[in-house]
Amino acid sequence: MERTWRWFGKKDKITLAQLKQIGVEGIVTALHDVPLGQVWTREKIRELREYIESYGMRWSVVESLPVVETIKYGGPDRDEQIEVYKESLRNLSAEGIHCICYNFMPVLDWARTDLFHLNPNGSTNLYFNYAEFAYFDIYILKREGAREEWAKFKFPEGWGEGRDVLAECDELAKTMTPEKDHKLVENIVIKTQGFVSGNFSENDEAPVQKFREFLELYKGIDKKQLRENMKYFLEAIMPTCEEYGMNMCVHPDDPPIEILGLPRIVRTEEDIQWFLDAVPNKHNGLTFCAGSLSAGAYNNVVDLAKKFASRTHFVHLRSCHIFPNGDFTEASHLGGRADLIELCRIFERENPQLPMRVDHGMTFVDEPNGVFDESSHGHNAGYTLLGRMFAMGQVQGILATVDRELGIDYKQPGFFD
Repeated sequence: MERTWRWFGKKDKITLAQLKQIGVEGIVTALHDVPLGQVWTREKIRELREYIESYGMRWSVVESLPVVETIKYGGPDRDEQIEVYKESLRNLSAEGIHCICYNFMPVLDWARTDLFHLNPNGSTNLYFNYAEFAYFDIYILKREGAREEWAKFKFPEGWGEGRDVLAECDELAKTMTPEKDHKLVENIVIKTQGFVSGNFSENDEAPVQKFREFLELYKGIDKKQLRENMKYFLEAIMPTCEEYGMNMCVHPDDPPIEILGLPRIVRTEEDIQWFLDAVPNKHNGLTFCAGSLSAGAYNNVVDLAKKFASRTHFVHLRSCHIFPNGDFTEASHLGGRADLIELCRIFERENPQLPMRVDHGMTFVDEPNGVFDESSHGHNAGYTLLGRMFAMGQVQGILATVDRELGIDYKQPGFFD
C-alpha cells in the first residue's frame, strides 16, 4: 500500500522534509484555512499541491473535504452547499487529486475523554471512558433526556457486564471541579474537534452553548432520516464523481456508538452494507479505519476487511483495545482487536497501490526538553511525530513481510537499494 501521512498544512510543526526521511510517499491533508461551506479554488489547491510535490511526495488523499451540517440534517441551503461541494470536487480533479475521505457524523467528529491516558510503558494514549462521557452529557451539556438514555445504556454482550454507567457518572459528579469540567470540555469539544471539523475552535468563548445549538439542529433526525440524507448527498454528487474520476470514501463513526441522542450510521457491517447498496457506484466507497471499527465490540475487523476490500479507497491502520468494563484505548499497532498484520495481507492482495496511513500514535513522555519530550510541540491530539513514526516503522515492517509472502517487490523509499 502507498505509505501516507496526515499533515495539517504549513502550520503543522511536523515538516514535509521530516516526513520524506521516514518513508512517507503521499500526503493526506486539506485546505484547513478555507472556511466551512466555501469552494476550494483551483488556485489554492494547486499552491498546496505544488508545495507538497517540491518535497518529492504527492497529495494522495483529501482528509477531509467537510460535509457541512446542513447537508447532514437536510437544512434549507442543503442543495446550495452540495453545489459548492461539487465545484470543489471538480477543482481537486483538475489538479490531479481524486480520493476524498469524509464523514457523515452529526456534530461530533470523533470523541475521547482523556487525551493523555497513561500506558504501562510510561507513554500516553487516547482513551474513552463511558462514565466520564455520560458526566459530560448529563452534568455539563445538560442535554434533555440524557439521564434517561444513559439509564438504559447497555454494552455489547460480553463487555461491561454488571457495569452501571449512570451510577458511576453520579459518583464522579461528587469529585468533579470547575477545572476538571473545563478539561473534559477541552478534550471532547475543543482539542479533538477544532482541527478536523471546523465547527469549533480554541477561540470559542462558549463552546458548550455552541455545542447545544448544533445538537438542536438534529431534533427529530433519527437513523432512518440521517441515512436518507446521506443517500441524497451521494446521489447528488455521483454524476460529478463519475465524470471527474473522484473516489468518495466515508470514515466510520468514532466511537461506533450512538451518543448524545444523535444517530450514527457507519458503525457496523449492516451500516456499511446499507450505504454501499443504497448508492451502488464504484466511486461510493469506504475509508477502512481499523481503529474506529475495532472500538466496536460487535465488529470483527478482519471479516469486515475481507467483505469490503473491493469498495475500500483508503485505509487507516490503527487498533483499539477494549477493557472488560467496555472503555477503550488505542492499542499498539501490532496488538489490539484490529489485527493489522492480517489487514495488510487483505488490502495488499486487493490493491497494492491503495493509500494507507498510520493513525493515532502514542505520545512519548520525557523530562522537559528531553529527546522524547513532545509536550510543547503543539501537535494535534493523537498526531505526534514520534508516536506515529514508531507506528509507521512497525507497519512498514509488516508490509515488507507481507509483500515477500505475496511475491510483491517491496522497496523502502529513500534508499539506494
